[in-house]
Amino acid sequence: MADEADPRGAERRSWSELVSSEDALPTLREWIAAAPFLVEVLPAPEGAGARALEALQITTRSPLGALAFHTGGLLVDHGWLRILGAGCPRLPRALDLWNGLPGERRCAEGLLVGDDVLGGFFAWFQEPRTVHYLAPDTARWFDTGLGHRQWLGFCLTERFTRFAADLRWEGWQPEVEGVDPASGLLVIPPLWAGGPALGDPRRSPVPVEELWTLAVETERQLRDVPDGAKVVLKVEQ
Repeated sequence: MADEADPRGAERRSWSELVSSEDALPTLREWIAAAPFLVEVLPAPEGAGARALEALQITTRSPLGALAFHTGGLLVDHGWLRILGAGCPRLPRALDLWNGLPGERRCAEGLLVGDDVLGGFFAWFQEPRTVHYLAPDTARWFDTGLGHRQWLGFCLTERFTRFAADLRWEGWQPEVEGVDPASGLLVIPPLWAGGPALGDPRRSPVPVEELWTLAVETERQLRDVPDGAKVVLKVEQ
């Protein structure tokens, strides 16, 4: 089952036309049940799934469509990773609304599909058609080489634990569980600048909107800066 993209230029379909008889929801449930850590499936408010599906113009045959239609999103591994769905009070970043759909996208490169507690962001790029990670410890986009379906499966296995291991500190679980999914942890000085040590307590919760703005502006300003160079960043609200 391949990922499906918005058929640009095609006639837009209603949400009811996008609900497939080959719904990916059973596959999602299997992946979640087999995950080596707790995955919390958040319920979507009434009508939110239909709204998100229609904005995305993707069928529920794909895991992305199934997430958008059936769930408010997923909280993965003590809430470290937040996978976006139709949105809900606990996880208000709906796939369509957070991305600015329909209309100009928040992320010019593609569709934001998830984020982590340290302000790392996952986006399904338009070119190449793979999920990229804007990493908090490098302030650069990293190509995972995975399509959305493959990335989602990856995130629900022990491979994700290994992927996140270098960003975790001793006793991270209770601290992360206490962070509202609408927020993330701001680390000062930033991880990409080489500090502080992950065990250092200089972390504070801020809205994810602020972390996104900071991440995008940092990536833009550092894009052409050689590794090891000294920089002064300017972030304007």
